[in-house]
Amino acid sequence: MKYTHILWDFNGTIINDVETGIISLNTLLKRRNMPTIDSVEQYHSVFTFPITKYYENVGFDFSVEPYDKLAIEWVKENEINIRKARLCDGAKEALDFFKSKNIPQIVISATEVNMLRGHIEHLGITDYFEEILGLDNIHAESKVKLGMDWLTRHSGAAPLMIGDTVHDAEVAKSIGCDCVLCSTGHQSLETISRVGVPTFVNLEELIKGAF
Repeated sequence: MKYTHILWDFNGTIINDVETGIISLNTLLKRRNMPTIDSVEQYHSVFTFPITKYYENVGFDFSVEPYDKLAIEWVKENEINIRKARLCDGAKEALDFFKSKNIPQIVISATEVNMLRGHIEHLGITDYFEEILGLDNIHAESKVKLGMDWLTRHSGAAPLMIGDTVHDAEVAKSIGCDCVLCSTGHQSLETISRVGVPTFVNLEELIKGAF
C-alpha cells in the first residue's frame, strides 16, 4: 500500500444522503411554488460546486432571497431528513479494509464540523477516523483550505482522496495527492468520469479495482 492516509469525503461517499438532500431541497422549492426535483438524474444534472451555483441552477434568485438565508433553511430541514440516511453500499466494508491495513482514515467535508460529527456518530462509525474535518460555517464552501491545512500538519504524507464529486478531485489536485471517485452520490458517473481520475460505480468496485 503506497498511501499513508485515506482522506474521505462524507456526503455521497460514506453516507447515502442524495435522496434526503433532494427531499430537503424540494421542501424549500414547494414553499416558493417553484418546480421540484423529481429524480436523482435531474438532481445530478443541476448539482455542482460552488453550492451557490447549484442553487442558481435550481432556480433561486439571490437578489430576491440571499443565499445565506436559503442555506439556513435548507440545513434546518436536512438535519431532520439526514437521520434517515444510511451508509453507502460498500462503505462499511471499505472502512474495514483500510482499518485492517492500519491506514489512518480522515473525513474532510464541506459540512459544518459539529453537524458532521453528529452525522458520523449517528451512523456509529466515529471510531474509524483519526480526524474529522469540517467547516466552521453552514455555507458548504470549498474544502480546498481544509485539505491544504491538513497537508501542512502532515508533511511527507502520501494520502489518497476518495470522493463522489468533481470538487473532491479539485481538493486532491490542490494538495498534490491521488484521487479516486465513485458514482454513489451527488454527481453522475458521466460527470465524474470527465475529471481524468479513476472512477468506479461504487465502493465495492473501487476496493477491488484500485487495491
